[in-house]
Amino acid sequence: MKSSKEKIVKIVKIAAISILLLIAFTLSLPFIFTDTITQKVKATANTHLDGELNFKETNLSFFKHFPSLTLTLNELNLNGSAPYKKESLINAKEVSLGINVFSLIFGSETEIDEIYLDNAKINIQVNRFGEANYNVYKLNGDTTKTSSNESQLKLERIIINNSELVYFDRSAKIEIKLKGLNYRGTGDLQNSNFDLKTRAQIDQLSLTYDKNEYLKDKKVKADLITKINTNSLSFIFEKNDLIINKLPIEFSGFFDFIANGYKMDFKVKTTNSNLEDVFSALPPEFGNWVKDTKTKGKTDASFNLTGDYIVSENKQPEVNFAIKVRDGYVKHKNAPFPIENLYLNLETKLPNLDVTQLQVKLDSLYFDVNKNNLSAILKSTGFGDVMQVDTKIKSNLDLGFVSSALQIPNFELGGKLNADVVANGTYDTKKRLFPKAKGTFNWENGTIKTAYYPNPIQNIQLDAKLDNPSGYFKDASLDITKGHFTFENEPFQLAAHFQNFDDVAYNIVANGTLNVGKIYQVFKIDGIDVNGKVSANVHLKGKESDATSGNYANLNNSGTISVQKIATKTSFFPLPFVIENGTFTFHQDHLNFENFVGKYGTSDINMNGYFQNAINFFLADKEILKGNFKLNSSLLNTNEFFFTKEVQVEKETGKTVENTIHQVMEVPTNLDLGFDLDAQKLVYEDINVKNISGRVTIENGKISLTNGKLNIIDASALMNGSYENMGTQKANFNFKMKAAEFDIKRAYNEIKMFRELASSAENAEGIIGMDYDIKGVLNNKMEPIMPSLEGGGTISVKKVKMNNFKLMNVVSEKTDFDNLKDPDLSEITIKSNIKNNIINIERFKAKVSLFRLRFEGQSSFDGNLNLKMRVGLPPLGIIGIPIKVTGTQDEPKIQLGKKSEDLEETVYDENATPTDSISTQTIDSTSVTKPIIKDTISASIPENKEIISDSITPAPAIEVKKDSIR
Repeated sequence: MKSSKEKIVKIVKIAAISILLLIAFTLSLPFIFTDTITQKVKATANTHLDGELNFKETNLSFFKHFPSLTLTLNELNLNGSAPYKKESLINAKEVSLGINVFSLIFGSETEIDEIYLDNAKINIQVNRFGEANYNVYKLNGDTTKTSSNESQLKLERIIINNSELVYFDRSAKIEIKLKGLNYRGTGDLQNSNFDLKTRAQIDQLSLTYDKNEYLKDKKVKADLITKINTNSLSFIFEKNDLIINKLPIEFSGFFDFIANGYKMDFKVKTTNSNLEDVFSALPPEFGNWVKDTKTKGKTDASFNLTGDYIVSENKQPEVNFAIKVRDGYVKHKNAPFPIENLYLNLETKLPNLDVTQLQVKLDSLYFDVNKNNLSAILKSTGFGDVMQVDTKIKSNLDLGFVSSALQIPNFELGGKLNADVVANGTYDTKKRLFPKAKGTFNWENGTIKTAYYPNPIQNIQLDAKLDNPSGYFKDASLDITKGHFTFENEPFQLAAHFQNFDDVAYNIVANGTLNVGKIYQVFKIDGIDVNGKVSANVHLKGKESDATSGNYANLNNSGTISVQKIATKTSFFPLPFVIENGTFTFHQDHLNFENFVGKYGTSDINMNGYFQNAINFFLADKEILKGNFKLNSSLLNTNEFFFTKEVQVEKETGKTVENTIHQVMEVPTNLDLGFDLDAQKLVYEDINVKNISGRVTIENGKISLTNGKLNIIDASALMNGSYENMGTQKANFNFKMKAAEFDIKRAYNEIKMFRELASSAENAEGIIGMDYDIKGVLNNKMEPIMPSLEGGGTISVKKVKMNNFKLMNVVSEKTDFDNLKDPDLSEITIKSNIKNNIINIERFKAKVSLFRLRFEGQSSFDGNLNLKMRVGLPPLGIIGIPIKVTGTQDEPKIQLGKKSEDLEETVYDENATPTDSISTQTIDSTSVTKPIIKDTISASIPENKEIISDSITPAPAIEVKKDSIR
């Protein structure tokens, strides 16, 4: 008995001593290793962190996050990587690093296996070029070797408490804000294949995409398991349960990086959820509405994104969305009646993210409101020119009851809506198929009011009937017996009848005033901004085929449309079109323009003329709009028609960023218009043209100018030309210009293309003439692609002084003939042609002082030279020196002789990327070899015949001229 007590006492003593030793160890260990660990952490930070790191003090303890030994960095701030080096990435009250005790005592390096962030602000920023601030971890040299003075990250746990996170990616236009973030992630993160287990709770989550807020201050709970393979870059979302506010969501699937894209399978669903919980996750603009609205019912919803995303193969994933609502009930607190018995069963499928393959299956939509109801079914496949449709819609609704029950913010509907529509069959524009259909639509005493304009469109009366018994375009008809509304105390009335959609017979009566600017404000259509008024009093009656076949006597189109201050801004042009005033009158197939005054930017337009086939153009897809006009203008600035720069201001930095846009001007293909042009001034790039006149036509996507007369650099010229875009990235052009006399110096200084075609004229002064024809391709900067240029013509030199002309100056230097320097040229005709980046110059003669010169050869747009030259010596040029000129225009090489190799041609590749404009290339300078000529030539020609006989052989008098031009 005694021995048992002694044993117990002994065990207790040993345990107590062990505990005391353990406590002593845990208390003393931090004091022993604090400096060591701090130094190693600092060494690691200095080696591997690109951002500036600051913290106030450190504390090593077992008790901060017991039982882990942690080094706590107080008041830590880590700045981001470029271009955000001066902005904080992480700012935290405390950051604790969990230390592996065994690695600290027995290992050669200290391992950090846990990270704790308390009261942190995490600020992740990505600019519009995709440059992020979180690239602060850098690898130096051999990553397999680590200094013993450093610590190693071998994370198994990340814990974040009561923190905030901002993620703002300007390139993707996404902004996410988290407040009250509590996160716990565990896994063996140092392995290439591991499970990441996550538990997270967020007090407030906000999500904004493209400046539209979709989530605001939503509560989120998450319990996630993700399998990660860092070798194959594969992510498997095994178990992911989320709760957004009160809405439970299950998320699963995988995401793989593959060689040329991504493979994905995302599945998101909520099952048997309360309709109230679904509404709690609505975008923030409905926040107050949700609070004041009572909802009941059950909901199932799912969203799937499955497939490959491979741009090079035009592969995109398939999207599936489905939602079911049962026993739905919605009533705003101020509504007299609820929407009840709400049933919805909708499935959609979008293969390859291609809207033309859209599939919609609306098995049912039904609800009641105060004994009024709506029921609908819809099954459709395809979208656009080909669709398969099966639908039934029936309504007996007072829209005021619906609007009152829902109380949708800033949106009101009113009036009695009765509809009964049945349609079944194929819609195919090519096969001229139209679903069998029979339907009526009646809206009485209707109103529409939105947040975009304070006053409603009211007194809406619409009575329409659709009928097609056969399933073909030819038997379809639409009858609008009554169409009326009042807006801003101005009434508008419309009645219309359309029969036989294959050959539309129309009868349209319209009378009233439309304040189109304010109407567009009501509906707020993105990409379009319109202002002004339109007054109409028209009666249009006829048949499409009568207009196209010229049976104008069968048409009865009459009436007037007047417009005032119509300003239209679309996404297709950088500036708005403004119609100051204009009157349009209908007569048979003509829509006549009278006193049309318009503006576009700094350009002004005055037009009189007519459109032909206008009604058919608006009724049918493939009709051509014809017309003929007289167009007068004091200024046409064509530069304002091109998108060149998009300016954005980043609100966070206040920096102005210019995004250069490259695109050629597009010409519509459905126009056949002619204009007799008379403009006092026209501006194109850096060219100012005065008093331009001629015939401009727009036909089949091509703009042409014929019999053009113009004044350019104060010289009269004749011009014909054309322009035709090939998509948005390149365009074909062709022009022929003839000018009797113009100033070569002004041409070089003021016309960009002249500088590119005649770079040697930089310092020339005088008068020349030109008769030249050239065609080619413009790149997406509206600049010529030089290898594409083809053409030819004549340059007539009237009287020109070639100042600092390097070619002749080098010849003068090598021959010691000073009279060849800065030559005066007159009455010379130079013929040339252009192809494959080469200008081929035909043989021509020139007289410079007492010398008779002859030139021919090649010059490339890259600046390379291959010229043959003969310097005919005084007095008659019978004896001359053959010279070949190679090198570049900046540094020509002069040698005796006749033979030289042709320049290498650059053949234009029609399939080349249009942005790869081959306009000019930089040529490296080469040294000029100096042939000794002046020692072989003297002023006395007879005494030097033998010296130069190797190059030029004297001949009898009768044959001298023949040899001299060899």
